Amino acid sequence: MKRVLMATAVSTHALLGAAFAQEAEAPRRLEPVMITSAPGPDRASDELIGNATALERDDIVRDLSSTLGDTLAGEPGITSTFFGQGASRPVLRGLGAERVQVLTNGIGVIDVSAASPDHQVTADGIDADKIEILRGPAALAYGGQAIGGVVNVIDGLISESLPEATVSGDAFGAYNSVNEGTELAGRAKFVTGPIVFAVTASQRDFGNYDVPGFVESARLRALEEAEEPEVPGEEHEESIGQVENSHLDTETYGAGLSWVGDRGFAGIAIRSQQATYGLPGHAHEEEAPAPGDPPAEEELPFIGLEQTRYDFRAGLNLDGAVLKRVTGSVALADYTHTEFEGPGEPGTLFETSGIEARAEIDHEIAGFQGAFGLQLLDKELFTEGDEAFITPTDTRSVAVFLYEAREWDSGFGVEGGLRAERLKHDNSIAGEAEFDLFGASAGLHQHTESGYFMGVQISYTERAPNESELFAFGPHLATSQFEVGDLGLEKERGLNLEGTLRWKNDWLSLGVNVFTTKFSDFIFLTPGTIDEGLGPVDEADGLPVFVFAQDDATFTGGELYGEALFDDGLLGANWTVKGGLDFVNAELDNNGNVPFVPPLRLTAEADAEWGLLELGAGLEWAGDQDETGAGQLPTDGYTLVNLRGALNLSELGIGADGTQVFVEVRNATDEEARVSTSVLKDLLPLPGRNVRAGLRLTF
Repeated sequence: MKRVLMATAVSTHALLGAAFAQEAEAPRRLEPVMITSAPGPDRASDELIGNATALERDDIVRDLSSTLGDTLAGEPGITSTFFGQGASRPVLRGLGAERVQVLTNGIGVIDVSAASPDHQVTADGIDADKIEILRGPAALAYGGQAIGGVVNVIDGLISESLPEATVSGDAFGAYNSVNEGTELAGRAKFVTGPIVFAVTASQRDFGNYDVPGFVESARLRALEEAEEPEVPGEEHEESIGQVENSHLDTETYGAGLSWVGDRGFAGIAIRSQQATYGLPGHAHEEEAPAPGDPPAEEELPFIGLEQTRYDFRAGLNLDGAVLKRVTGSVALADYTHTEFEGPGEPGTLFETSGIEARAEIDHEIAGFQGAFGLQLLDKELFTEGDEAFITPTDTRSVAVFLYEAREWDSGFGVEGGLRAERLKHDNSIAGEAEFDLFGASAGLHQHTESGYFMGVQISYTERAPNESELFAFGPHLATSQFEVGDLGLEKERGLNLEGTLRWKNDWLSLGVNVFTTKFSDFIFLTPGTIDEGLGPVDEADGLPVFVFAQDDATFTGGELYGEALFDDGLLGANWTVKGGLDFVNAELDNNGNVPFVPPLRLTAEADAEWGLLELGAGLEWAGDQDETGAGQLPTDGYTLVNLRGALNLSELGIGADGTQVFVEVRNATDEEARVSTSVLKDLLPLPGRNVRAGLRLTF
């Protein structure tokens, strides 16, 4: 990597001279983001009542972290389940795991990431073309598993339209100081006639990451000292400066072949992913072979996973008076996930294989544009091993959905949808659990000529308990809990009301979304007891017992966001300024606060560009989280400062637009930061100061 950076260096004097010698360009404009994940024809984010955003390839490379959740965590209303560098899912509006649907190309990821926070999600930004985020009820067409929202990772391996260039793509490499880690990725498309061939490849090699101080939080250390007072002459080992066993290695390879005609397209793609990552905070200690012998060395557990996924997608423009377009997608995947107790010692095995299919028909009837469709899922989960807290389960579902929208010349519009689903879990021990699920939404909005958009939407959603919530029984070392499911759980029901007010012109965009969701029979984990014949106990296998329970709950929150463009502004630069404020309050009716909810959070970012030279700074402030769930400690707030500089080499005739060498300083003040939405927040701080330097080439 050092050789690459040295090879692209030029003199400072020449660079600064070129930076300020840029030619006058047409004023930039804020363009709407097209969202493909919403049902029906592609719609601009400005037209959706819910808060919808998208990260294009430039944004993904800039924000890229080791996991999907952490890559998106700076967006308004999004945090992550942070489980170190190996596994973090996105949390939308305080809801995560089984309530946020992560998709690849509009189809589920078909892995076990929702079952546990230490399980990596197989969708990744490192080789993605675009990532779309739908918060709240805009995701109705994907069912109750998406009541918090949808994150759709689009890899671009199947083309729906012909690229403009015969050969195009990008590649980048970066080095991270915080973990002495490298990341590499490359993407390319080749066009010949109506045929498009696409390839992607990526790799990460991250070591253990550095932190600014103690690995354990001050509150946890104080609690441990109070429970086990220090014995004179006995040393208490504490980790400082680096998180042990937090390494990560990933490799992904993909290829796609598409045919694109005048009225349609068809394509097939294959993607292979492998990952190995440590489970920080969970060393396993072997028993001493005999009394008086020295304690055995701790063995550091890690996970090795593999997934091979096949995608088929096709579409046809019908151009009829009523029927406009039909699209269909099918994904097949085989996933294997092994938890190793130490080198060469496999412990627990998770295997998932499945097929998911979705078909949509776009139509127009009496001025209403929309889509109706069918979605099918058939997935098998096999587990074995001492820590297989879920027994083998087959899941099958069939769903139909309808979505309609219409806008009149006055700017007034209506939209709404319906979804019905039958889902069945078949567990190898407990038997069958079947659920009939229903969802509906209705909304109205008003555009004005002065740039305002006002909207309100109400939705009702039902979610079936997942495999963990129903069938879990056993030690779950990732969360340091003995988890107990409940076959008697009812389906979860949510009634959501959301309002939005936005204003936009060519250079300034401001918006606010507020929501409240009333859950009936909300499912959550809470301290409990089990009785195996000797009376109730609150500890099993040396772990506290946590049971899945239900209670009504209310979530209230919102996002305030804005973006502004200032051409030829301060210091002669073109400025882009963004900011956001988000908050969630979540309470159970009878059991206090909902656990693992994010605090009030503010984000701000300013970037200046002089043609060749770019400079930027970002700020993330999170407040204290004192409204914790049962068994949780409070979480202190934090302030993270990020800095960035880049040289746009395309201004020098090297590569296409987007080619640049960049240097970032993440967490520049080396702040200790802990994420309240993480089950390991007191054992696992965010990374300390990280200098990330790299080169991106587009062509």
